[in-house]
Amino acid sequence: MICEAMEDFAAALPLDRALVGLDLGTKTIGVAVSDRRLSVATPLETIKRTKFTADATALLEICAKREIGGIVLGLPRNMDGTEGPRCQSTRAFARNLARLTELPLSFWDERLSTVAAERALLEADTTRKRRSEVIDHVAAGYILQGALDRIGHMRRAT
Repeated sequence: MICEAMEDFAAALPLDRALVGLDLGTKTIGVAVSDRRLSVATPLETIKRTKFTADATALLEICAKREIGGIVLGLPRNMDGTEGPRCQSTRAFARNLARLTELPLSFWDERLSTVAAERALLEADTTRKRRSEVIDHVAAGYILQGALDRIGHMRRAT
């Protein structure tokens, strides 16, 4: 099930289950996971993309192993908020993934997530080689943390 509104996604989540956040690129998928209390996102790994079936299998294996309750995909909007070809590709990936799992899926605006991840890695004095190895799953962590913060805010408001 794809939930366009974060409120619908939060309502669909099972209790005491972690979330996974994805930064979909053309060559890699950055993966981050949350804790079960939905408070902290942690970068996990980067999957090298091949074909959709292999990519989806790898993601769903992570979800099963970690008892994931929902999936947040970074939505790469243009800086003016419009959706271009990369958003269409992300939405198509989500539609195809939703056919393979009962987990709720939602999107989080990922504008500047890679910039924030790059800045954090530079501040940590990470080498260029190491940055290129971890940038995608660090960006996934920023995407997931944004969604977690929103869900937490919604829960405190009720």
